[in-house]
Amino acid sequence: MPRDENRQFLDFEKPIKDLIDEIASMEHRQEKTKLDLSDTISKLQQGILTKRKEITEHLSSWQKVQLSRHPDRPYTNKYIQKMTDNFVELFGDRNVKDDKAMIGGFASLEGETVMFIGQQKGINTKMRQFRNFGMANPEGYRKALRLMKLAEKFNKPVVTLIDTPGAFPGLEAEERGQGEAIARNIYEMIRLKVPVICVIIGEGASGGAMGIGVGDRVYMMENTWYTVISPESCSSILWRTWDKKEIAAEQLKLTPDKMLGFGLIDGIIPEPVGGAHWDYDEAANNLKKHLVKVLKELKKIPAEQRVNDRIEKFNKMGFWEEL
Repeated sequence: MPRDENRQFLDFEKPIKDLIDEIASMEHRQEKTKLDLSDTISKLQQGILTKRKEITEHLSSWQKVQLSRHPDRPYTNKYIQKMTDNFVELFGDRNVKDDKAMIGGFASLEGETVMFIGQQKGINTKMRQFRNFGMANPEGYRKALRLMKLAEKFNKPVVTLIDTPGAFPGLEAEERGQGEAIARNIYEMIRLKVPVICVIIGEGASGGAMGIGVGDRVYMMENTWYTVISPESCSSILWRTWDKKEIAAEQLKLTPDKMLGFGLIDGIIPEPVGGAHWDYDEAANNLKKHLVKVLKELKKIPAEQRVNDRIEKFNKMGFWEEL
């Protein structure tokens, strides 16, 4: 994770930054004057933990959106690296090309071989462009489906890690069948005979998320969001401006607690105090423990029953009235 001097801070995290700057100043002063300031520094460090907890206890929907996009937040590759051994990345959709916004491959999770698939954002400007900001093209979703079918062939469970602002909206993506690729994935994922777990680890927007988001269990990490459209895009459609994005975020009810209340997800995975960007190891360990536990439960259920349960689960979603 980033060193304190390299950390980036959101507006509402400024009190934490002030404490970190004060600690740095104290450490410099201690080194220069040879005075023992360790007690003061220790109290300030404890204050950082307290402040992190205070800030994240009362986040608005828009602040949760901001936290899910935090530039220091761990992405799919980082979770795979921290949770698994022997990750073998697989490439290409066997049709057009390899989409760098979608990664996947076999890895060992607590001794069991699992197919991991997820959107990958870049950690700096160059890598963000290389990864297309986590927005997959049709070939990315076709690659994901190829890997799911490969996992099914060898009877290995599938775990998808969702973190995308949406599927790539460019003209060329539509020409190559973006809608069809996502629809095909939804259709095929609901019929996969192996256990499938989906986790939103950051942003979960629209069809871009649903393209790898159909599973026996769907979870959200604590500071993430999941909805049909981003707050900015919703604001621009309804009010012709991005200035109402905070209102849009509230009205979309996109936070994990709301999604759980609606029955659209199966649970919320806790993050380190202040968010996943503060402790990659703890964030990955929380997710890993959850995955191992749920995979054990799902493997006890016969494949045919799992498929039927999956179909029933998604059929029940939503609210409607019959006249």
